[in-house]
Amino acid sequence: MSIPVIDLRGAEAPGGPRNAEVAAQLREACTTSGFFYLTGHGVPDEQVRAQFELTQQLFDLPLARREALSVRHSPTMHGFETLGEQTLDADARPDVKESFYCGMQYADDHPYVQAGYQTYGHNQWPAELPQAPDQCEAYIRTMLALCRRLMQLMAVSLGLDEHHFDGIDPNPMVTLRMVRYPAHPADADERTFGAGAHTDWGAITILAQDELGGLEVQMPDGQWVPATPLAGSFVINLGDMIPRWTNDLYRSNPHRVRNLHSAGKPRYSIPFFYDPDYLTRIEPLPGTVPEGTQPRHAPCTAGEHLRDMYLKTYGLKAETAAA
Repeated sequence: MSIPVIDLRGAEAPGGPRNAEVAAQLREACTTSGFFYLTGHGVPDEQVRAQFELTQQLFDLPLARREALSVRHSPTMHGFETLGEQTLDADARPDVKESFYCGMQYADDHPYVQAGYQTYGHNQWPAELPQAPDQCEAYIRTMLALCRRLMQLMAVSLGLDEHHFDGIDPNPMVTLRMVRYPAHPADADERTFGAGAHTDWGAITILAQDELGGLEVQMPDGQWVPATPLAGSFVINLGDMIPRWTNDLYRSNPHRVRNLHSAGKPRYSIPFFYDPDYLTRIEPLPGTVPEGTQPRHAPCTAGEHLRDMYLKTYGLKAETAAA
């Protein structure tokens, strides 16, 4: 099996002439690999290039400055994460990567900030890069619009009204993550990865990757295949929230990263994680539970689902992950 390519042209907006065709391609990808390349998405190349430039600038800051803005200092888990701070695969060694996290800015008096819900609140920004807040906010808005369009097409792919999901994110939980993977250690064993095998936690991930490659996707037959960089595309994958919503009809497949073939250069990637409002109910969608059977997952809110994932991967105390 291979990762399919879906061209969004002609389906960029509701009522587009290729909506049904693209929705059918989306359904095929979502029931098999859970991954696809997206082309014809309309996001300017220059905006993506600028985001990669900012990513490099962030990690070029002195280590002391990055550590001063550590995620450990942030109730929203926004800021820098150092090498080895996350272990995505419990059976592997700590991940050989470092990250910078940011998200939408919510005011201190917002009810979700007051409640201490995960991801809602302030970002941490380095003063050395004054352009970072506005640039990241613009990139987040672009990715959020694209995710909302993909959710509309996903609704069509499930036989639902195109606007079925339109009201799920009045206060979206979104995370923009900028990542640097050093070259794979020369003395690494088979348990060493840039990012260990894992599934994403939320609804949709939009990944911009550089030209070096390193992402690998596990197909339903167990085979690992490379997500070779395709110029002008994003790699899209479903997170664990979508199987809960579709009673496991749509898949959230494991993936991992190994920066093996970069000739000693660091690999950069920019994943954007989209999740609906914290209080959005996640339960099987109409038509996804066969008659006479029980749903395969217990209902929950989007926030409850993500809180559990944070606790699992970081070992955080519940009160620091969410109220």
